[in-house]
Amino acid sequence: MAGQIAARLADLALTLPSPMAPMANYVPFVQSGALLIVSGQVPAVDGRITVTGKLGAGVSVEQGQAAARQCLLNVLAQAQAACGGDLDRIARVLRLGGFIAATADFAQHALVMNGASDLAVALFGDAGRHARSTIGVASLPGDAAVEVEAMFELR
Repeated sequence: MAGQIAARLADLALTLPSPMAPMANYVPFVQSGALLIVSGQVPAVDGRITVTGKLGAGVSVEQGQAAARQCLLNVLAQAQAACGGDLDRIARVLRLGGFIAATADFAQHALVMNGASDLAVALFGDAGRHARSTIGVASLPGDAAVEVEAMFELR
């Protein structure tokens, strides 16, 4: 029987991708006690970054939100691997960190990151409400427009 989070993903017509291999010298996640920390994930599908460039220079807020949403799906794919396939082991989304590649005059970082935050709440309900940082940066690995990292409390 599918778990609650898997059912919510299905209700939203979303599927988790296969976890992406690290792009450099780091591990995709670390568990310490009840904390699960997932390394930053870019908006990749089948190993290809789908939204590249900068917000404010050719990438729209809506494209950025879609990229943030895909990043969170990739974060959840890593979390699922860490949890032995059972996302219902996640008791709470504690924190999301968002990195938005943007021009110096772009000021809608928070709206872009809502793509990930809104999905976390849609999937986990009140347990998906989280602390968050959203930071504008000059560039990201692979020219990704967005990167999202996360911290979860596990059951």
